[in-house]
Amino acid sequence: MADLLSMTWRDLLFAHWPVAAETVARRLPAGLSVDTHDGDAYLGVVPFVMSEIGPPGLPVGLGFGELNLRTYVTVDGRPGVYFFNLDADDRLGVFVARTLFRLPYYRAEMTVEASGEGTDRAVSFRSRRRSATAAPARFEATYGPTGSFSTPDAGSLAAFLTERYRFYTTDDDGRLYRGDIDHEPWQLAPGRLETEENTLFAANGFDRPAGDPLVHFAAPIDVTAGRVRRAAGKAAN
Repeated sequence: MADLLSMTWRDLLFAHWPVAAETVARRLPAGLSVDTHDGDAYLGVVPFVMSEIGPPGLPVGLGFGELNLRTYVTVDGRPGVYFFNLDADDRLGVFVARTLFRLPYYRAEMTVEASGEGTDRAVSFRSRRRSATAAPARFEATYGPTGSFSTPDAGSLAAFLTERYRFYTTDDDGRLYRGDIDHEPWQLAPGRLETEENTLFAANGFDRPAGDPLVHFAAPIDVTAGRVRRAAGKAAN
């Protein structure tokens, strides 16, 4: 993979809800198949801070908050992530991501405040979408780790949900693309999440899933990303 950008992801939370596979399938472009674990599909809300963004070896210090709603898919058996939305607190970052990676980024106002270390780490994350081209979306929550960090076991649900090194996206003409990222295996801790408001599901046409989410807090991780390329299949017009 020819690296295009490098970055560091910090204060990242994975919050996942199991849902019926057909719930996800009807919201996917053609060419993507729902990926399941023990029969369940998953919707994930992922807030974090993206920092030290720039060409590999030449980080320019750009950084901003990001929030996404995602699910898990395959194309010709290759697993990946599909993003229903990615909200970000940076006008330039949104433009670059839409241009280089064809991803559904939207401008949002965000406030991220973090304090403490270890299990005392507390991240306050507030997001309000400001894009005129997408449904309104708000997210307000406080989160952090509750235990020690470890690499998820191969084949575990945690690995299924997080160890993904490819994303799939489409353009305005329905063409399917793939993008690859690279990083060391995740170091995850069990997490806590106190949510004041979360309208991401409704903004993307989903009912809020029942029950509490499965929550993981991730240690900071360095990531590289390559250019997007055409993938097999074609989304519906």
